[in-house]
Amino acid sequence: MSSPDTAFNAVVLVSGGLDSATVLAVARQQGYRCHALSVRYGQRHDAELTAAAAVAHDLGAVAHKTVAVDLAGIGGSALTDPDAAIPRGPSEGIPITYVPARNTVLLSLALAWAEVIGARDLFVGVNAVDYSGYPDCRPAFIDCFERLANLATKAGAEGGHFRVHAPLIELTKAQIIARGVALGVDYATTVSCYDADAEGRACGACDSCRLRREGFVAAAIPDPTRYR
Repeated sequence: MSSPDTAFNAVVLVSGGLDSATVLAVARQQGYRCHALSVRYGQRHDAELTAAAAVAHDLGAVAHKTVAVDLAGIGGSALTDPDAAIPRGPSEGIPITYVPARNTVLLSLALAWAEVIGARDLFVGVNAVDYSGYPDCRPAFIDCFERLANLATKAGAEGGHFRVHAPLIELTKAQIIARGVALGVDYATTVSCYDADAEGRACGACDSCRLRREGFVAAAIPDPTRYR
């Protein structure tokens, strides 16, 4: 059983993007003491990690850490290969920006930290409505990972119960933005672009930029994104 000091701890994956910033705000609103976790996985730019630190600070995370894992060493994605071209415009099927097993790895790291600090709640900003079609953003994946968390951990074996929260999974991008604005998220500090420059300015042409821009238009909220 969790102690009073750990009963409301949660680990929130914070990438520096729009969705994860919103999830952090949602978790805070729900009363959790949020431990923000960012991952340097070999992504082609550091701007999102700089943004993640700002988001964690601004939205009141009680702790923020960045851990490293080398998914670039495995390859298979334009997001980890600086020589691969980022698609400009819609792609057929699952795009080359899919990073093999990324959300499985990131949630596993969040699960490990949660077990260490006595947290039983994980938050992740996956979305299966306005998204690029990645298979590890679907409800079925989240359900399966939650079952894994309760089978594969000491805490689960001893009667603890982990929950994986994906509060944005069935929302449109416009709904996500509206919710975040209502919770005080400053989207100007976030970086969603797959190919941002060193200053965090967006390309305006990749799939992530397109979805983000269309979301602000649909929400009738001014887009604070810095474009180069």
